[in-house]
Amino acid sequence: MKKLIAMFLCLTVLMSVPAALAANEELTGKVMIYTSMYQFVIDMMDAAMAEEFPNLDVEFFYGGTGALQQKLAGEIETGKLGCDMMLVAEPAYSLELKEGGWLHPYVIEDAADILRFPYDEEGYWYPVRVCNMVLAYNPEKFSLDELPKSFEEFAYDESLKGLISMGNPLTSGTTMASVAALSDLYGYEYFEALGRNNVMIESGSSALGKLETGECKAIMILEESVLKKRKEDGSKLSVIYPEDGVILIPSTVMTVAEDRSANMNIAACEAITDWLLSEAGQKFVLEGYMHSVFKGSTAIPYDSVDTEELIASDIGVDWVRCYTMRDEIQNAFQQSVTISK
Repeated sequence: MKKLIAMFLCLTVLMSVPAALAANEELTGKVMIYTSMYQFVIDMMDAAMAEEFPNLDVEFFYGGTGALQQKLAGEIETGKLGCDMMLVAEPAYSLELKEGGWLHPYVIEDAADILRFPYDEEGYWYPVRVCNMVLAYNPEKFSLDELPKSFEEFAYDESLKGLISMGNPLTSGTTMASVAALSDLYGYEYFEALGRNNVMIESGSSALGKLETGECKAIMILEESVLKKRKEDGSKLSVIYPEDGVILIPSTVMTVAEDRSANMNIAACEAITDWLLSEAGQKFVLEGYMHSVFKGSTAIPYDSVDTEELIASDIGVDWVRCYTMRDEIQNAFQQSVTISK
């Protein structure tokens, strides 16, 4: 009898292993993903997904937040989107698409146990990676004691006039989230202060270049951009974690409602969501110099600080305001800050 039980247990284990391994092999067809993630992160994930989903054709379409929203606006008018999933910069756009009926709900039962950042409890969107808006400087050009220690000083310190730079909230989702948070904290007067200080509005790569040459004393930028440069280029550029708080921006994954999606492959989209929220998927988030969404995770991006420490100092973004008052916030910014065409 003991031998029979042992044989039965062995057979059970042997039968369960191929089933587990074959779970994603059964997924076929195509999934189109619109994303604003960095291309090098897309490339890493694309290669990993080819192994995880060997019979599934997963294709990424990259675009900045503004460009993707413009593309999607045109597709929305046709009643059908050109994608099946989206990995976007921040939750505000997810709220908008959910309200419009464009998303498919996928409830992950243990979401509350594994995620330390907000998610949609009905399953319409989940955070996948966390970006961190900070300040940065070049210690080879300027000493820290002559630089802003906070976002407030970045805008109001007159000694920085013409020597600061940041992204464009009209085209960058993370910058839009950041100016929404800062206008919540300091009012629209914050934008006026940026304008008086002649803040330059430009891409992150341009801002980093000016930091290296000394054309800028300080820039408002995503932490990941500085960390990547430090590791891959051996740069001395350094992060300033503002005393008035960092701005943490959870970037979300969404699945398009089946009847409005490009390839109507809901099972595959749900499996990809599971993979993105697994240890395997989160590994690429960390390798992309962003923070993991997992509760209790002590892993941090290269040369960063503890994620829980950042959460404790997070200014916070009112995502409903960021969505419902987007035009007003952007208009207020434009009226105060010169944006080069």
